[in-house]
Amino acid sequence: MADDHTHVQDFFSVRAAGWDRRFPEDGPAYAAAVGELRLRPGDTVLDAGCGTGRALPALRTAVGPDGTVVGADLTRAMLDAALRAGRRSSGALLLADVARLPLRAGTLDAVFAAGLISHIPHPGHGLSELARVVRPGGHLALFHPIGRAALAARHGRPLSDDDLRAERRLAPLLAGAGWRLDAYTDEASRFLALATRTG
Repeated sequence: MADDHTHVQDFFSVRAAGWDRRFPEDGPAYAAAVGELRLRPGDTVLDAGCGTGRALPALRTAVGPDGTVVGADLTRAMLDAALRAGRRSSGALLLADVARLPLRAGTLDAVFAAGLISHIPHPGHGLSELARVVRPGGHLALFHPIGRAALAARHGRPLSDDDLRAERRLAPLLAGAGWRLDAYTDEASRFLALATRTG
């Protein structure tokens, strides 16, 4: 597990400072995805693997001034970039492994996770941990600002049905972790899977 974490931290640490410049047009896509998370004023939401915190302003808008927004990431350099971008005003920033969150069970109304699932060493365990901290009936959004085919092309590989984000793989993975897949979108402009906490 430590080696997996080191790999993720090494990957993102060297990219953190220029991350937002690499993807400057993603803001509206993040806001649109947050809009589908069914957040209400006063809710408590986690941005899991928040990176530079691009979703935090939209999450703050959704839950309002009485809500709670927390961004958690494993890589200190990404959180430092979020601080430099002024995103701490939208939510608290937490250096934490999303597979071992320092949060009590059932304390969250929702989790937003952009690009996270492919960076979790053990996705089933990570999704179970996210389920642990969300109340029954709470929501999860797994998001990426481009779809699976576009992302595969960006990385120079063919699209595969073995991809964790393929619906036929993702639905049972979520179900085994305490989630019910409610909606699945995989198109050129975005990937968005919406799930509800069961039990």
